[in-house]
Amino acid sequence: MRSAWLRLVSPLAGGLLLAALLLAASKAALSQGLFDDNEARRRIAVLRADLEASQKAVAERLALLEEAIQDRRALIDLATQIDALKRELATMRGQSEEMVHQAQTIERRQRDLYVDIDARLRKIEQNQTELTRSQGDLARTQGDLARTQADLAQGQSQIQEKLAQPEREAAQEKQAYESALNQFKVGNYQSSVAAFQTFMVNFPNSALVPSAQYWIGNAYYAMRDYRTALSAQQKVIASWPDNPKASDAMLNIASSQAEMGDPKSARETLKALVTKYPQSPAAEQAKQRLGGRR
Repeated sequence: MRSAWLRLVSPLAGGLLLAALLLAASKAALSQGLFDDNEARRRIAVLRADLEASQKAVAERLALLEEAIQDRRALIDLATQIDALKRELATMRGQSEEMVHQAQTIERRQRDLYVDIDARLRKIEQNQTELTRSQGDLARTQGDLARTQADLAQGQSQIQEKLAQPEREAAQEKQAYESALNQFKVGNYQSSVAAFQTFMVNFPNSALVPSAQYWIGNAYYAMRDYRTALSAQQKVIASWPDNPKASDAMLNIASSQAEMGDPKSARETLKALVTKYPQSPAAEQAKQRLGGRR
C-alpha cells in the first residue's frame, strides 16, 4: 500500500514542479523582453494548457489516491468483517458440534427407546398369545365345568329322586293300607279284601304285609266265610310267626273253629296261643275264653 502511494504522489510532484519552472521562465523572459507579444501569448497559452493538463492529471491521480484510500478502508472493514465472520464461524462450529452431539444423543435415546418399545411389544404379543391360549383353556375348562355341573345336577336330581322315592313309596304304602282298612271299618269287606290283596302285590316288602294278611282273614270272618278266614290266618302264623299279628291270627282261627262247630279244636288253638304268645293281648283274651268255658 505504501509503494502504491509513492507511485501516485511522485508524478504529481514532478508535474507541479515542471509547471512552476516553466511559468517562472516565462515570466523571466517577459520581464527581459525576449519574446514579442504574440509569441508570449502563445507560450503562455501553451503553459496554461500544460498547467491545466498537469492539474487534470493531478486531479485524476488524487481521485485514484482517494479511491485507493477508500479501497484500503474497505479492505480494513472487510478484514474486520472476515475476523468477525471467523469468530461467528468458530461459534457456529462449536454450536454445530454441540448440535451434532445432541443429535447423536437423541438418536441414541431414540434407538434405545425403539429397542425398549420393540421388546415391550414382543412381550405384549407373547402375553396376548398366552392370554389367547389361556382363554381357550378357560373356555374348555368352563365347558367341562358346565358339563360337570350338569352331570352333578342330574346326579343330585337322581339322588333326591332316590331319597324321595322311599318317602313317596312310604306315603303311597300308608295311603293304600289305610284305604283298605277304612273299607273294612265301614263294612265293605269284599272291597277291603281286594284292596289288601292289591296292597300286598304292590308293596311285597312292606312291614304291613302281615297285618294286611290278617285283615283279609278278619274280612272273610266278618263275611262268615270261616273256612277261608281260617286259611288266611294260618298263612299269617306260617309266614310271620314272630309278628305281633300272629297271636291275633291264632285268636281269629279259634273263633272260626268255634263258628264252624269245632269247639275242641278252638280250645286247643287257644291253649296253643297262651303257650306260644303268653305276653300278648290275644293270650289274655284266650285265657278269658278258656276260663269262661270252665
